[in-house]
Amino acid sequence: MKATTIVSTSVSFLRISENIWRQAACDHSQRIHQLLGPGLTPLDHPLNSGSYRKINERRRTRSPAVRADNDDDESLFVTALDPKHPIFNFLIEYYGLKGSKGVKRLMRWSPDPALLLDAGGILQQSCAFDDFSRHSSIHSGILLEGASDDDLATTLHLRGANLVDEGVYYSPSLFFASSDKTPVPEKETSRVAAPFLWYQSILEQTLDADPILHCYGLHEWAMQYQPPGAPPPPSEKYQQHLPLRVSRDVLNETVERKGVSCTHVDALRFFADAALPFNQFGGPLSRSDQLRLEQPACVHATMDLLKMTLKLQPFCDATLLQRVLQIALEARRLDVSASPYDASAYGVGVIPIETSEGRAEYKRRQVELMTKANPVRGELLDAYNCFLSLAFAEEDLVEGRNRLPNYVA
Repeated sequence: MKATTIVSTSVSFLRISENIWRQAACDHSQRIHQLLGPGLTPLDHPLNSGSYRKINERRRTRSPAVRADNDDDESLFVTALDPKHPIFNFLIEYYGLKGSKGVKRLMRWSPDPALLLDAGGILQQSCAFDDFSRHSSIHSGILLEGASDDDLATTLHLRGANLVDEGVYYSPSLFFASSDKTPVPEKETSRVAAPFLWYQSILEQTLDADPILHCYGLHEWAMQYQPPGAPPPPSEKYQQHLPLRVSRDVLNETVERKGVSCTHVDALRFFADAALPFNQFGGPLSRSDQLRLEQPACVHATMDLLKMTLKLQPFCDATLLQRVLQIALEARRLDVSASPYDASAYGVGVIPIETSEGRAEYKRRQVELMTKANPVRGELLDAYNCFLSLAFAEEDLVEGRNRLPNYVA
């Protein structure tokens, strides 16, 4: 992305011209819509009877000067994800992307803060930064020229945005240095940094860990495990609209035969109580176990890359979000294909892990997914490293790391 960078000894300002960022925002919206398309509900679905029509009406009535070329394309209007679609409903259940607002969150755009680390050029002055004179220091950031409150209502991330005379300004350090006009207490800054440092640690651990290639996706089976005399498993409600493709006896026998090798702390939370003793890594697990067990072959760890990317928004490269979403959806498809459910009505094939042939196929697909996901995981770690260096002082990061044992307790 071409932009003009404004540099001083301690801060850098980057200006992105309106035609450039609008095209980038439009491209991002289209790509997210393309990825989510099979899971989106139609316009007349009951989930879409709320405020999205007002938002789209505003888009239609904007002046041509600020409208994107595709604003009137009804195929791009924002609708909710189908909560029954087994490939896409994890976005709702796990990551809270509910209704059209949840989809819109993924479609919103913001500039990549890593551009600030490539700063170069001649120091210039701009009235765009007069609004920040009340702060003790100027904060590095990126100005989107010509952006308006209409863009914040529909296209750009509202979180982290500062509306100024010349456009909208995004600055990681400014966002975490103050809340409205009230500075964050110095002792609280490290507390604010702790969740980001936690995810940074998880990404580092996962990249360094040896893969576990004998789990065979049995977490979904353990969720539905019900031996004779046991009460119905609480997690049966999550895919209750899907029939089981195997009998209860086959399901139970598959879990019992060789046990379960699940390393994902959050997946363990959904196991039937009777299935927990079968997990070789223990169960239930605590949050602190995640640093010890997270590993790159886990499909849920790959899906969680999306959760970590959402945590960074708006201070994250939009094209990285696109790649993360794509790989998370691929992981979910593998997850459902190896499950005991019959999802053929949604075009999902079967990997019969109850057979030796199915387990071999799952392992092959698991390795393939891991090979594709690890470079994306590395890019996300780079994004965390960049963000933390821009948003927080080094002493706050040191104190934040000291807080981590209590943070995960």
